[in-house]
Order: sequence, then C-alpha cells, then structure tokens
Amino acid sequence: MNFFASLKTKEKLMQGVFVICAFFSIFALGVITVFLFANGLPFMVEIGVGKFLFGTVWHPTGDVPQYGILPMIVGSLYVTALSVVLGVTLGLFTAVCLFKFVPKWLATPVRHMINLLAGIPSVIFGMIGLNVIVPFLRDYVSPNGVGYGMLAAALVLSVMILPTIVSVSLDSLYSVPKEYFEGSLALGATVPQATFTVVLPAAKSGILAAVVLAVGRAIGETMAVIMVLGNSPEMPTGLFQSVRTLTANIALGAMEMPEEAVSALIATGVVLFVFTLLINVSFSLLKRERDK
Repeated sequence: MNFFASLKTKEKLMQGVFVICAFFSIFALGVITVFLFANGLPFMVEIGVGKFLFGTVWHPTGDVPQYGILPMIVGSLYVTALSVVLGVTLGLFTAVCLFKFVPKWLATPVRHMINLLAGIPSVIFGMIGLNVIVPFLRDYVSPNGVGYGMLAAALVLSVMILPTIVSVSLDSLYSVPKEYFEGSLALGATVPQATFTVVLPAAKSGILAAVVLAVGRAIGETMAVIMVLGNSPEMPTGLFQSVRTLTANIALGAMEMPEEAVSALIATGVVLFVFTLLINVSFSLLKRERDK
C-alpha cells in the first residue's frame, strides 16, 4: 500500500514539474514576442511598413538613414531554400541508405558520426567554409573569380542541417511497421521498390518534421553564414554575389549601427520571427492535409 501511495506521489510530482516547464516555455515565448513587437513595430510604423519591408537600400549611418530590408529578406529566402534543397536531398537519401542498403554493423557507427556533426560549433563550420569551400568555388567554379556568396553559404548550411534530417528521417523510417515492407516483398516488389514506394511514403509525416526543423536551423543560422556570404546589403542576382541575410544583418548591425538605430535591428527581428512562424504554420497545415 505504501509503495503505491509513494508511486502516486511521484507521478503527481512529475506532473507538476512538467506543467511548470510547459508554463515556463510559454512565458519565455510570450516575453520574446512582446519585446520584439513592442520595440520593433513602432519603428516600422514611424518610417513606413512598406518602405521598411520593400526598400532596397540599407544605409543606417548615412546623412539620411535608409532602412530597406528587402535585399536581406530575399537573401534569407534564397540561401535557406538552396540549403534545404541540398541538405534534404543528401540527408534523405543518406537516411534511406542507412535504413535498408547498408549493413547494420556499418550503419550504426555512420549514424553516430553524422549525429556528431550537430555538436560542432557553427563557427567551426564557418572556418571550414571560409578556408576550404570559398577558395574552391573561387578557383574552380565561380565565373567571376568570387567564392563568397549564396552557394558557399548554402553548402555550409546543408552540412549543418544534415544531422537533423538524417536522424529524424531515420527514426521515422524505423517507426513504419515491418509488415509494410515484408508485405511488399511478398507481393513481388524488390527491396528498392518496397523502400521507396511503400516505406518512404508511410514515413512522410516524420520526414516533413525533419524538413521543418532543417528550415528553422537554416534560416536562423548566423555565424557560419556571416563568414562565407560576403555580407553586402544588395539585392541577390547570382550564386556568387556578396549578399546578406536577416540574421547577419542583425548581428553586423549590432556592432556598426548607432544606438539610436537599434530599433531597426529589433524590427528586422520581428520580420524574421514572422517568417519563421509562417513557415512552421505552413508546414503544419500541409502535414495536416496530407494526414487526412
């Protein structure tokens, strides 16, 4: 009797801990949201929302300060999209390969090594990109002899999001009941056919979750992007042009802008926050439609 009473007490205690953690998470999100909108929206309204979002000139230290962030918005979307396309393609095929086409004695250590990439600081990825990827692109790929740009940033980010895509996708593939695969083989399908036409579609919800996490990581990355992107606040026109993302603009602006213009950076954070929210909501709605 005492044992069950003690067990019930522990369960209530853990429930209380979980509730406190949930409320703390909601509170933290609320504080961040209120801070961003309370400090960023007045600035956007003051200079004009349209002028801020669709202006193409960012020159906050000039005699007549200009705060157009459209080049950074476009740069963020281009870099994120390109990195997700590269990272998801490589990560998904890696996950499928480890799932059925590689011996287990090899798949397990390879998966652990890929997961180790998640623990490497982003500045290390930036250093590798700066000293390996940028010179390679400059000397062998770029038509104008410039290695900095969206392609370099996308290559670095695609490696950074790889552990998330591989790990989550692989867990989703393993969560599919074995009967799906075995039944497909019994009906005459080959191993590749059963994997790609039966198991992979059955794991689409988890794979979509991996894509959402990858997009969030890519659009929010700062340090590695700053080191290989070039960071010129210009409208992107090519893969080897120096551009700037929203996160890079906030980080660089915090060091070079006067104190009275900090509201512009907070307003940029509002735009980044809204973009991230819209992307997550869009993927959630897409997942809900596909699950019907």
